[in-house]
Amino acid sequence: MKYEEVYHYGVHELAEAGIGENELDARLLLEYVCHTGRNDLLAHGDREVPEEEKNIYFDLIEKRKTHRPLQYIMGRQEFMGLVFKVNEHVLIPRQDTEILVEEALRHLHDGMEILDMCTGSGCILLSLLHYSNGCIGVGADISGKALAVAEENAKRLKGREEKEKGKFRCRFVQSDLFEKVEGTYDMIVSNPPYIPTEVISGLMEEVRDYEPVEALDGKEDGLFFYREIASHALAFLKGGGYLFFEIGYDQAKAVGKIMEEAGYQGITAVKDYAGLDRVVYGWKSAKSGRKE
Repeated sequence: MKYEEVYHYGVHELAEAGIGENELDARLLLEYVCHTGRNDLLAHGDREVPEEEKNIYFDLIEKRKTHRPLQYIMGRQEFMGLVFKVNEHVLIPRQDTEILVEEALRHLHDGMEILDMCTGSGCILLSLLHYSNGCIGVGADISGKALAVAEENAKRLKGREEKEKGKFRCRFVQSDLFEKVEGTYDMIVSNPPYIPTEVISGLMEEVRDYEPVEALDGKEDGLFFYREIASHALAFLKGGGYLFFEIGYDQAKAVGKIMEEAGYQGITAVKDYAGLDRVVYGWKSAKSGRKE
């Protein structure tokens, strides 16, 4: 079969299965299998696809027809201009979360120490380290399987960083929130589970059936982890240190109130590119004592 014919087969099969972005997904999977680029469909659509590659492509199309996320099929996702390994043990990094990283970078200075709570794939922490100088990072997560993915991502980036910028320092700890976290930090960032339990069953299949529920479920009102992290983070923040949260689009007021009641200063909400509230942050007063 020719390249263009294989592509159109994929589009048809995905459309029949109710996959919304069938043309995009069919193209990306074909490029993944054939090691081609987006221009190949137009420039080399008449070339023959080797039988082995065609069969692999057909197999991946069958997987996507079950609504298995494209990123899990390919095992990777781009985030902040970097490519991260992902699998079913971690959330797929999303563009919305880049707002958290971009805003944190505005307040991140050389040599700071960062804690990423609920680190998952490590994409937030590793992006902050990549785009800063001399910072030290710790990623914490309750899932050992998620941390294995983060470690792999860190190892790959570390080799790149050592060639480009010098020392790259980070480590990961398996911890139920702050249970096994040590030390104090200039910045704590977190994209915690924030979807109310009763809402999860109504999510799109790709999320509901494949992404780890423990990384989605924010308990009854979706605010459980914001309360836990905000109240305990003060013990792990240096004076003047920042706490950054990614939030759901309708949670800015509630999360801001949680942080205000916990004693944070300068509480600020930041919108994403769609104009929706996406990040809330505040800082610990330098006069605040260590709060257990």
